[in-house]
Amino acid sequence: MSHAGAPVGGLLVLVDPVARRLDGESVRIAKDVLSAGAAAKICLPDSQEEFARALARRGHRQPVIVGDDRALVRAVGLLHRERALSEGAVSLIPVGPAGSLVLALQLGVPLSAVSAARAVLDGAVGMRDLLVDDSDGVVLGGIGIPPPPAGAAAGSRPGSGGVPRPAGPSVWNAYRSLVRTFARPPAGASSAGGSGGGHRLRVEADGVVLADVDRMVEGVTVSAREGDGLADVLVRMGAVTAVGLGSGSGSGAGPGAGSDSGAGSDAGPGSGSGSGSGRVVRVRASAVTVSGEDFRYRSDVGITGPVRRRTWTLHPGAWGLTLPLQR
Repeated sequence: MSHAGAPVGGLLVLVDPVARRLDGESVRIAKDVLSAGAAAKICLPDSQEEFARALARRGHRQPVIVGDDRALVRAVGLLHRERALSEGAVSLIPVGPAGSLVLALQLGVPLSAVSAARAVLDGAVGMRDLLVDDSDGVVLGGIGIPPPPAGAAAGSRPGSGGVPRPAGPSVWNAYRSLVRTFARPPAGASSAGGSGGGHRLRVEADGVVLADVDRMVEGVTVSAREGDGLADVLVRMGAVTAVGLGSGSGSGAGPGAGSDSGAGSDAGPGSGSGSGSGRVVRVRASAVTVSGEDFRYRSDVGITGPVRRRTWTLHPGAWGLTLPLQR
């Protein structure tokens, strides 16, 4: 990371309207700290359209987003579409319920308004990889495709696709939601394969087929690992039966897909597991395509779909985020 210091052109402080409505005190504290340490232009947009216009007119000012994960993703997406992410760093001062700050926690941004504002003034810029899909949407953390629900899952809401939501407004619950989404499949996924719970999907990583539609897929995750230019791809296959093991179906997810593929394999301990559980394929890749039957996926701030095909491409070191200095 490179030291940032006080921005030469000053700051453009964009206060998300939701943050202003939910926690006016944290917004006031952030504005006071920033205004005391740098030339700061404070913008209070009343809508997403006004937010976009203010960001587009930033000039040489460094954008500082006061809001939740959704506001940060919106800002980075707008800058990406302007092809302006290389012009300078983006800063975030998290304001909102803990469940809406999961991405901020993952990225290493302090959840305290005071600490985050001080990091804007004297922190360091860390360059981060960016996942961009084929509709020009951006993903800052990762995506997860859970198995389709057999019925209404406990704790899920209608139309949510059965994807677990944070159980309460605590940082711990937000952290657990993050882990469930990007580090492992949702609870119950490992048992879904034996009862027909899964997708018939084709998953390709840099052109190498990891799974095909002749085999159930319980879940897929794709996430950016900071700094090395490759995404982590994990495919959890449905439970393998004795027939499936001996069928030699010719699926691209057969033996060796997790260990010999040209996609930069990084097979984990679950790869090639026996017939008692679904096999896990892990690789590193710069582009991932998922296609097949309708599926939904969860990204940084919500659920998208249903779609039948989506490609995510990793852009190494595409954007900078201001973080506290490592002592």
